[in-house]
Amino acid sequence: MDINLLRSIVTVAAFVVFIGIVVWAWSSRNKQRFDEAAQLPFEQD
Repeated sequence: MDINLLRSIVTVAAFVVFIGIVVWAWSSRNKQRFDEAAQLPFEQD
């Protein structure tokens, strides 16, 4: 196995993980939870 092939595989895997995180973050299922978390600093004790 050539080092350049290994680097290419790692790069593609990292890109796939990045795309997965972006899809997860922008999914509508998580919107309510993220909106609630965004308001936490403004809540009064």
